[in-house]
Parts: sequence; C-alpha cells; structure tokens
Amino acid sequence: MNEQDLREAIEDVRHGKLSRRAFTRTMIGLGLTAPFAAQMLASSGVAVAAESFVYKPTKSGGGGALKVLWWQAPTLLNPHFAVGTKDQDASRIFYEPLAAWGPDGDLVPLLAAEIPTVANGGLAEDGTFVIWKLKQGVKWHDGQPFTADDCVFNWEYAADPATAATTIGSYKDVKTVKLDDYTIRVQFQKPTPFWADAFVGVYGMMIPKHLFAAYKGDKSRDAPANLSPVGTGPYQFVSFNPGDLVRGKLNPNYHIPNRPYFDTIEMKGGGDAVSAARAVLQTGEYDFAWNMQVEDEILKRLEAGGKGKVAIIASGSIEHMQLNNTDPWKEVDGERASVKTQHPFLTDPAVRNAFNLLVDRGSVHKFIYGRTGLDTANFVNAPDKFVSKDTHYDFNVAQAIKLLDDAGWKPGADGVREKNGVKLHAVFQTSINAPRQKTQEIVKQSCQKAGISIEIKSVTASVYFSSDVANPDTYSHFYCDLQEYSTSMSQPDPGVFMRQFLSSEVATKANKWQGRNITRWQNADYDKLFHASENELDTVKRAAQFVAMNNMAIKDVVVIPVVTRPVVVAVGSKLQAPLSGWDSNFYALQDWYRDA
Repeated sequence: MNEQDLREAIEDVRHGKLSRRAFTRTMIGLGLTAPFAAQMLASSGVAVAAESFVYKPTKSGGGGALKVLWWQAPTLLNPHFAVGTKDQDASRIFYEPLAAWGPDGDLVPLLAAEIPTVANGGLAEDGTFVIWKLKQGVKWHDGQPFTADDCVFNWEYAADPATAATTIGSYKDVKTVKLDDYTIRVQFQKPTPFWADAFVGVYGMMIPKHLFAAYKGDKSRDAPANLSPVGTGPYQFVSFNPGDLVRGKLNPNYHIPNRPYFDTIEMKGGGDAVSAARAVLQTGEYDFAWNMQVEDEILKRLEAGGKGKVAIIASGSIEHMQLNNTDPWKEVDGERASVKTQHPFLTDPAVRNAFNLLVDRGSVHKFIYGRTGLDTANFVNAPDKFVSKDTHYDFNVAQAIKLLDDAGWKPGADGVREKNGVKLHAVFQTSINAPRQKTQEIVKQSCQKAGISIEIKSVTASVYFSSDVANPDTYSHFYCDLQEYSTSMSQPDPGVFMRQFLSSEVATKANKWQGRNITRWQNADYDKLFHASENELDTVKRAAQFVAMNNMAIKDVVVIPVVTRPVVVAVGSKLQAPLSGWDSNFYALQDWYRDA
C-alpha cells in the first residue's frame, strides 16, 4: 500500500465505505499497530468508538471495598503537579479528563458529550482548532456544576509558568475560549495534527475553578485542595496520608448511570513490588497491584497461588538510563546540575558511547524481565510507525575500552581511568527495586572491566519519585551522574512523550524541577524538528520526524534504552478491570467490578 492508497482508505472509512475494523486489520497486516491505526483515523477527523466492555452490575454500590496497592506511594492529589504515574493515578480516582485513551488508542468520552470529528463540526479540517461539547448535568463532588468556565480555568492555570505545572506543555501554546456554558474551542497557533492533548488523558484531568481560582500562579502550592480533592470522578475524597494511604467513597451523584460498583476505594502506597504482587496473586489480600517490576520468574511462581493473574498490556513505556549533561556536584546560584555547567566527563562523546556499549541489555531482558521487558535500542517503541529501524545496540566491553583509550582516558594507579585530573567515577542512582538493583550490578561489573568506577545509589521509591521540590534525592533533581527509571508513553502518539528532550522543558530550580527534560540535554536541531512535527498534518511525514528525533537522542546517547516495558499489573481473580496502556491505570475506574 502506497501513500495514495493509504489516504484513499482513510477517506473510505470517513464516508462509510470501509469499516474501522477492516481498516485496522489492514494496517496490522502492513506491520502497524491498532493504536496507530486508530490515531491515523483520529488525526484525519474520522469518528472513533469506545472499546466494547460489558459492564454487568445493574446499580451503583453494593460492591464493598476495592483495595489496590501502589508500591510507589502518591505524595499529592493535584494532577497538574503529578510527578510520575503514582500521583497521576491517585488523582484519577477523583478527577476526570474530557476524554480518555482506550486500549486500542480510541478516544473515549468522559466529561465530553462526544468526541470531536470533522463530521460533527468539532474538528477544523485545517487543524487549527477543536471544539469540545461538554456533558451537561455533571457536578463537582461539592454539588457545584461543571461548566466551560472550569475548562478555561484549567487552561489558564496550567499555562501560567508561575503555577509550575507538570502539564504546562499541553496548554501553553493553545488558547481556550468559552463558546457557551457547555462548549469550548481550543485554538491552535498553527495547524496541529495531534489535537487530543489538552484536556485528554493523564494531562487532561479537570480541577474546579471555584476551589483553585485563588491559588493560580505563584500561590498554586498553597491550595488546600492539593491534598483534599473535589472532582467529578466516581469516588469522593475521604482522607489522604501522603506517602501512605488514599481513601475514597462512592460518589452518589456520579454522571454515568449504575456506577461505580464499589462502595469504597483504598489505595495503599509504599512497600515493594514483590510484596505487592504477593498480596494479590498469593494471599488475595488486595484486588489490584500496580507496576509489577518484579523478576518474571517470581511472578510466575506467585501466579501459581491461584488468587490472581498477571495482566500484560501493550504500551510505550521504556526503562532507561539517563546521562547527566550538567555538573551535579557543582553549585551555581544556589542550584546544582545547573544548565550553566557542563558535566566533567559525560560531555565527551567517547565516554557516552562507552557507557552505551557497557549496558548488557540482552542479559537484563533474559535474566530479569522476561515477558515483562524486551531489550531495545530505541526510546520510542510504539506504535510501530514511529519506531526507528535505523538503530541497534551492542554489548562490547573491548570496544568500549578502545574508545576510551583512543580518547585519552588512561587507567590510573587504582585502575580507574582519568584524563586531565578528572576520574571516570560515576554515581548511578535509581529507586529501590530488585530488578533495578540487579541492572545496576550488571552495569557496574561491565564498567569496572573497562576502568570506570561506579558508585551505586538506591533511593526509596517514595523519596525518588516524590513531588517535594525541597527533596534533593528526586529523579527530577538528578543530583548524580547516571540514573535509571521507567517513563510512560501515556498517549498513542509520541508528541507529549518526546517533549522530555526539548530545551524549553529543562528541569530547573526556577520551574521547581517540574520541567520534563531531566537530562538537561539541549539541541537546537532537535527543538526545530519537534516544533515542525507539532504542525505537520501529513501523518506519514510526521511519523518520519519522530523517528528522526528518536535517532538524534540515541546517537548522542542522551539516554540508554534498557528494556521496553508493557503495563504489567496484578489483578485479583474475580476483579474485572478494563485497562489501557495509553492512559492512567484508572482510565475506566468507574467500570471496575467484581464477579460474584
């Protein structure tokens, strides 16, 4: 199928000559994925449909308690300040976006009355605006109505740099206008192919204007509702102990009939992934456990307990190592890892490439992750159209040694390489988690063979992923040389995902370390290419742009991909929980129920 054939097929779907299912099957046959096929249709203004999930309960309530485990505990409940999945998911219990991403990459309306399309007048054919019609009759948990004023406020709130929102990238370049009490228009500065960003998914959760209006900008961190949310979601807030426990109760006025099923929800945080897996799969004490970053061999043994199963859902998450471009040991104007500094040895391409050769991804996949993580050379690993075929990785200690020798890094008396008085001694940090500690050891051993000294640092997950701006041990501060964690691709499009390499997204003291560019890598060519992709309506050309962006980050060894990770969770044997690899774990929390 050539480009013209592809465009004709999309038009056939638009005019009803070809079913969406048949189009998706054709794309899969060509080596693409269902989410990408759905996104091609959405980008072209073709109507999307919600996934087919059968919800059996005939009334809300009566389901008792839903008990879930997140071994990385949430630290706040404002989605605009969410640092990582644990804060996004905790917020999602109470807050909702206009639409969510289903498992096939389809948009599912929540606070929106319908998904915008060209046919229903919601999408501009030239990609310059999208009109959202809001669901009427929705109320905040305190009884106030949800209206277009709330949407406009969320845009103003997130787009204000003084707010220091983690969601700023989704809102700063758009303008939101109220057309009437239940209609908004999102105006783009230029033709925009990926319009389903602001107000959608994990970056689209709505907070109420009437409770946050007084706390916009530099007062944003003082809002009482940051810790006691009032949303529109299926559960109302009961209590929150940061770093420990979130409690909610059934929302009796929820806007979707016969939902939710459970009377209460308890989200327990902390502990470790193995204990969380055991509590669902072996003892049945909990109904659901998030992010089973557990050695696959252990998961298989625990599944034999018969109390639950491991669910593996396709996604674009990537377990990776980051190399610091700045000096984490030097302070400038009261800030370490300042963009005004350069790393003492990681700015040398030879050193960066040596590290790339010293990560044994094959062994990490084979002996640690198994079915839950596949070795990869790419940062973008889904959907298929965006995956580069031009990259590869090697594990080669001898080649790393030669690179360092040729670059003048010679072994000292202690065996550690040095040059111009600088030693190749690196502090490598990650969260406390068995697969990550084992990965650290694999990297450390190969580095020692090459004459690089590695100091292992392991940080408690609740500290490492904390949103506390005063905490120097968070991954966003990056006060070390190397670090490892997993980052999620929360949409079936890499537009938001690849912002984490933009110069404008560098995490700094000025933005309270909320910028998504943690490595502090800055490249004008990358920035130019990214901004071009924001306005490229041709889906084929846009895919090529993201492949090129991935290649730039890989070539410069900004990051070292380790394994691409699907969503891996533990689910109780009787729990029915629709899940998506492109959105929050709770994207359809209102539909969760337990079989009799």
